[in-house]
Amino acid sequence: MASIFLIGPMGSGKSTVGRALANKLSYPFFDSDREIEERCGVDIPTIFDYEGEIGFRDREARMIEELTARSNIVLATGGGAILRSENRTNLSARGHVVLLSVEIKEQLRRVGCDNRRPLLHTEDPEARLRALMEERAPIYKALADVEISTDSRRMHHVVTRILRHLQNHSMIYVDHKSS
Repeated sequence: MASIFLIGPMGSGKSTVGRALANKLSYPFFDSDREIEERCGVDIPTIFDYEGEIGFRDREARMIEELTARSNIVLATGGGAILRSENRTNLSARGHVVLLSVEIKEQLRRVGCDNRRPLLHTEDPEARLRALMEERAPIYKALADVEISTDSRRMHHVVTRILRHLQNHSMIYVDHKSS
C-alpha cells in the first residue's frame, strides 16, 4: 500500500480527515504545516511575518520532500503546497493523491474568522478564497487521483468514501469478516 496524500483548499478538512484515515489504516499521520511549526518553534503566521510567503513555501517544499519520502503514511498538505512543481512531482510520484474539495461558502464558514490563516488577513476573506480557488482548482484537479467533497458531510462519511476508493483501486484490502 502506498502513502496517501491529502490536498485541497484550506478548510476542506485535510487534517481532520487525515487523522481519522490514518487511524483506520494504522498509518502514521503527518500534517506538513504542523511539522513546519514544530521544526521552527513558531506558528505559520509568524513565519509569514518574518519570511513572507516565499520563505514559507521554501520551508514547505523541504518538508514535503522529506515526508513524501516515507512509506505508508497519511499526509495532510497545506492548501498552497501544490503551487510548487517539485511538490506536485513528489506527491504524484510517491503516493496516492486525494483532493478534498469544499464550496466557498462552507470554506468561509470553517476558516473565515481563523486568525491563523495569513492568506485571509484581508478585508474580504471571501473574495480572497475565490481568487485562491480560481488559481489553484485546475492544479488540484490535475494532480488528484480522486476528488471527494467534504461539503455538509460528516468526517466518517468522507473517510469511508476514501477507503472505498482505495479498495476499488486495489490500494488496500479490507477484511469484511473482521469489520
